[in-house]
Amino acid sequence: MDVGVLTVSLADRTVEEAFAYLDEIGVDSVELACGGFVGDDHLPQSEYLDDEAAQAELRNLLEEYGLRIAALATHNNPLHPDEERAAEADEEIRGAIRLAEQLGVDTVVTFSGLPAGAPGDSTPNWITAPWPDEHRDAHEYQWEVAVEYWSELAAFADDHGVDVGIEMHPNMLVYEPHGMLQLREATNERIGANFDPSHLFWQGIDITDAIRLLGEEDAIHHFHAKDTKVYESNAREKGVLDTLPYTEEADRSWLFRSIGYGHGEEFWKDVVSTLRMVGYEGSLSIEHEDSLTSSPEGLEKGVDVLRRAVFETEPGDAYWA
Repeated sequence: MDVGVLTVSLADRTVEEAFAYLDEIGVDSVELACGGFVGDDHLPQSEYLDDEAAQAELRNLLEEYGLRIAALATHNNPLHPDEERAAEADEEIRGAIRLAEQLGVDTVVTFSGLPAGAPGDSTPNWITAPWPDEHRDAHEYQWEVAVEYWSELAAFADDHGVDVGIEMHPNMLVYEPHGMLQLREATNERIGANFDPSHLFWQGIDITDAIRLLGEEDAIHHFHAKDTKVYESNAREKGVLDTLPYTEEADRSWLFRSIGYGHGEEFWKDVVSTLRMVGYEGSLSIEHEDSLTSSPEGLEKGVDVLRRAVFETEPGDAYWA
């Protein structure tokens, strides 16, 4: 298991500048964005896909700074009711899968997407309760759309030998572990989770229980190290479904926080231990989205916590057992 970083928070630096900085602060791996909501500042598909020279240059940079690519990221909505937006997202995901194969990367991270609530609607519709009955009907329709799309995409990923890590996220069809398993069971084992606890904390989901649930099915393909703090004084008054902008920090029920500022070092050590119990030995990829501090400070403090939490050796023989 190693400490990684999703480099989106360093988009103001060139890829070499970002790699040099991450090497300096003790990072082992990178997650590179190549389209969708996360942009493509460090890995534009138009420059790297099918271009052996550009890919060789990237490999040389990685080697120079002692880094590996843990995953490619292209968060988007391939189920969007606007056909042009859905087609663009689909092209980005398929391109990311092809690029991952060419770079020898085994995982692409994305969202499940979210359809409209019925044929002909123009806006994605996040269903959070089964009544009145039209909402249950809408949810069933959305799953029909999702299974049709993701069955084909899962087969495409399998053809290229790449896993797809779905980030469980609000305003997406898959936003919690049972939905994640439902999509996996309806498609194939290439579909699994990009386990990002920051979206689960405020839902009241126990993180280590969720890791065990998904880990028992070998369904964790990638892990985002990202913290969240629930501010109970606000949540007690209005609950946790909070539509205030993330920059209205004092009034929100919860905020994304740097590692260690939502949950302490003991919690992250428990997460690392539970991940090892279920056989995950990949990257803990820090995604910085803490509006109370700068990206460098948030990353450096997060790396500091995780460096003490990760195991750097393989388990020895249990001589005492």
